[in-house]
Amino acid sequence: MNNKKLSFIIPCYGSEKTIISVIEEIIYTVSYKNPYEIVCVNDSSPDGVYKVLKDLAEKNENIKILNLAKNFGQHNAIMAGYRHITGDIIISLDDDGQTPAKECYKLINALNDDKDVIYARYLEKKHSLFKNLGSKMAAWMGRLLLNVPKGLYISSYFDCKRYVIDEIVKYENPYSYLGGLIVRATKKIGNVDINHRAREVGETGYTFNKLLSLWLNGFTAFSVKPLRIATILGIVCSLFGFIYGIWTIIKKIFISSNSPMGYSSMMAALMFIGGILMLMLGLIGEYIGRIYISINNAPQYVIREKINFDTQDQKEKV
Repeated sequence: MNNKKLSFIIPCYGSEKTIISVIEEIIYTVSYKNPYEIVCVNDSSPDGVYKVLKDLAEKNENIKILNLAKNFGQHNAIMAGYRHITGDIIISLDDDGQTPAKECYKLINALNDDKDVIYARYLEKKHSLFKNLGSKMAAWMGRLLLNVPKGLYISSYFDCKRYVIDEIVKYENPYSYLGGLIVRATKKIGNVDINHRAREVGETGYTFNKLLSLWLNGFTAFSVKPLRIATILGIVCSLFGFIYGIWTIIKKIFISSNSPMGYSSMMAALMFIGGILMLMLGLIGEYIGRIYISINNAPQYVIREKINFDTQDQKEKV
């Protein structure tokens, strides 16, 4: 691995106070071992992280900056970085310092003929309760919808071979979900245990709305199983309705001809079936809406400015 060039991809949002230590840790770890580049993607961060990145890039040409025109989300920002890398091994990590760059060689050394992608698996997660819950939901969704192997832990800290990235960047729709793209590209995926640090500064940028949007990307962009589940629920509801109708007729004829119609049970059934129908219509509408946006060529990202990229590094914008 000593002759391999390493490309580090860091999506940056709200990390003005942490990004310097992250980049310094990368440089200290790899600068005497491998040629490297650090591609930082400013996802229209509201703080002063872009100025910090520009100052760092002026001092080190291996630090390259992509400044996005607006906030496109973490996964789309990473996709922008992937289209501008020149390395042989690509390492994705967070900008908050919780994913220790000094342990990157644990991931790099685990790449071999049997493994194309290595995810960091944390011995003890130091996320907030909300973020841990979101991670568990994402893991459950991955197993259910994306056929992620049971026992495989998917995190934001991982490395992979160049050919995997070359395959991933063929995806040009605006709803990126890296877990789905990677699982679609290769099944040779593994885990390595890594220490996870507690957050020292600030709070996670993942709000409930952002997590929900990410889950919807996974649901609708890489699987039709939700539509199949909707079909099964429709069949089950119809079957229960048919059985209940038969039971009502039998009860009326053979048990009690004067039995009053149950208002409560009827309303409960109507509310249940109506809720299921509205849920399924909303799901179908979500699929149709995303198809409409995709065929209208909505951008995956828009780059406002590039720093330290040579002409040879430039690739087509999406």
